[in-house]
Amino acid sequence: MQTQQPTVSLIRATSYEREALRESLVTLLEPLGGIAAFVKKGDRVLLKPNLLTGSRPSKECTTRPELVYEVARMVIEVGGLPFLGDSPAFGSAKAVAVANGYQPIIEELHLPIIDFHGQRYQTIGENFQHLRLSKEAMEADVVINLPKFKSHMQLTLTMGVKNLFGCVPGKMKAWWHLEAGKDANRFGEMLVETARAINPDLTILDGIIGHEGNGPSGGEPRLLGVLAAAADVFALDRAVVEIVNVPPHQVPTIAASQRLGMCPELAQIQFPHLEPDLLRIEDWRLPDKMMPIDFAMPRVIKSTFKHLYIRFIKEPMSAYGRH
Repeated sequence: MQTQQPTVSLIRATSYEREALRESLVTLLEPLGGIAAFVKKGDRVLLKPNLLTGSRPSKECTTRPELVYEVARMVIEVGGLPFLGDSPAFGSAKAVAVANGYQPIIEELHLPIIDFHGQRYQTIGENFQHLRLSKEAMEADVVINLPKFKSHMQLTLTMGVKNLFGCVPGKMKAWWHLEAGKDANRFGEMLVETARAINPDLTILDGIIGHEGNGPSGGEPRLLGVLAAAADVFALDRAVVEIVNVPPHQVPTIAASQRLGMCPELAQIQFPHLEPDLLRIEDWRLPDKMMPIDFAMPRVIKSTFKHLYIRFIKEPMSAYGRH
């Protein structure tokens, strides 16, 4: 855990209109030193939105392009070189982004958008030595994590830590669902290990309109009216669950980060703007039922992924680091 007391900036925000959103982001980031505290001239800056799927663009399953646009503009204004990257569950990053309204911002800001490809990375913990992470994410100078706040049928809620699972290339995401999916504790620890290895410099959570119910894609939009930002992704997630009144132990990523000593207690977090209880809602809808993390895949599919994985782990080990 970081020795410095973590800061989580929480504000009320209800509009994706450009001018209002820009003003909200400036207010949000001011206690953290503004975008210039994270991005220097010439830095290659990965913007990691949630690009889950292109099939339900009106259901708020993905990070809003308006938010990505304003953050990208801020990065450019301080001399950074932003690019978008993800490994969507279905389709390419470019196709999913375009389906969700990203084409105008990609063209206006000349934003490169890439699909993540895997390299093996020597992780910090001993339990996930075969975890493959995106070379492009690990070698970026700065990582800005841009999750969407959603209910999740396997993990209760998805926020900053879970969004970084998108830095694991697609086939390997499926493998980890199988390998660790029978144990929610182990799967949560794998997600925490991924977040710790990626080590995002800044996380900005899109909670203006969230996705409640049977997420991450089968639920419905819900106005939450919140933006959150922090340099410590574990502190951000811990704070945000208070807003929707969900006990931390019900969220495997938070429970795992607590077990592994990565998550601060709520009382240890500084809130320069609003405290979570001032934003709290009591009727956020969680999934109607929880699904197994391993998807209960048929045996033949599991066997196929197992053989793919055996091929992967025989390749030479390479290590990449950003910091």
